[in-house]
Amino acid sequence: MSQKKIPTYENLGVSSQKEDVHSALKNIDKGLFPSAFCKIIEDIALDKNYCSILHADGAGTKSTLAYMMYRETKDLSYFKGIVQDSVVMNIDDIICVGKPSSILLSNTIGRNKKIISGEIIAKIIQSYEEYVEKLREQGIPIYTGGGETADVGDLVRTLIVDSTLITRMKKKDVITTQGVHEGDVIVGLSSFGKAKYEDLDYNSGIGSNGLTLARHGLLNHKYYDKYPECYAPEIDKEFVFFGKYDLNDKVPNSPLSIGEAILSPTRTYAPILMEIFKEDYSEIHAIFHNTGGGQIKCLKFGHEIHYIKDNLFPVPPIFSMIQESSQTSWEEMYRVFNMGNLIEIVCSENYAKESIIPIARKYSVDAQIIGYLEKSSLKNENQLTIKSSKGLFKY
Repeated sequence: MSQKKIPTYENLGVSSQKEDVHSALKNIDKGLFPSAFCKIIEDIALDKNYCSILHADGAGTKSTLAYMMYRETKDLSYFKGIVQDSVVMNIDDIICVGKPSSILLSNTIGRNKKIISGEIIAKIIQSYEEYVEKLREQGIPIYTGGGETADVGDLVRTLIVDSTLITRMKKKDVITTQGVHEGDVIVGLSSFGKAKYEDLDYNSGIGSNGLTLARHGLLNHKYYDKYPECYAPEIDKEFVFFGKYDLNDKVPNSPLSIGEAILSPTRTYAPILMEIFKEDYSEIHAIFHNTGGGQIKCLKFGHEIHYIKDNLFPVPPIFSMIQESSQTSWEEMYRVFNMGNLIEIVCSENYAKESIIPIARKYSVDAQIIGYLEKSSLKNENQLTIKSSKGLFKY
């Protein structure tokens, strides 16, 4: 009997690191602060004391999961969640570089009109307005500025939900990541559970990255024939929905079904960070949003730094299910997913204990020191060591 092949992220037509994209961008201007988490440009209002950030991102393939759940249940609310994903993937990236002033948001929706109805589009547009209003109530200065809905059925099999944000901030307040150094600690903010500002009863912590692996590695092959519009025909048939579960199967140690768990909206940390930013936050040397690249995101920042993560949160149940069902290596899981903490803050140990951790916990978001920084043993290269219950991994 031939042994079953275990697909990699690459086999599914995606890349956790987007090496080819970064290669294409290597000669592009890196902006005012090349080491910052986001590209920062000259101020659009031409004020020498300010700078601007223009950022685009979206819900990715999570939108096709919302479509599948809608088809299974006829519940339009699943599209509300991917709107939050689309917004948070932008806000929490830009907030990694410091305190923004007013934020302006525009959305871009690409749909296959024969599959995605006007009723669905209306729900999505309404959800943008509702979520942005909710963010303002939480102290985030964000406003909508219109958008675009395109019927592109020749290009899009189901639905794309993207957003673009622009904001300004004072140059003196920018977190550049240049200050990270040995002796700093890493504070992790958990991605799972229930934050005080979240409407849902429980967040699985999945975020909006790695969803191609999550859905194909979890869901069983019956969906291959049921939803042919939900995968690329170029992927080998054996790698399409090759998992063990149905959408309505329960996630152990969780109140969620698998469908609900993988559609848990990406948690924003903006309310927590905006409270931290009310005071002098110069002791924060870096903030990382563990989206594309998962736990190894930190490797892109600092010079000759060895990041050591030896006190991570317990792996949330949804990630354990993905690993067990897909037989993905734990080393790859940490490379693709956030694995329990979406935000990492690099700072001094005292500042972590006296400021960041208490503020996060006030919002019912668990926070703890998950690691520390040493000098790298490699010339001109960063290193990462993860010591976890799942093994020792070096990147």
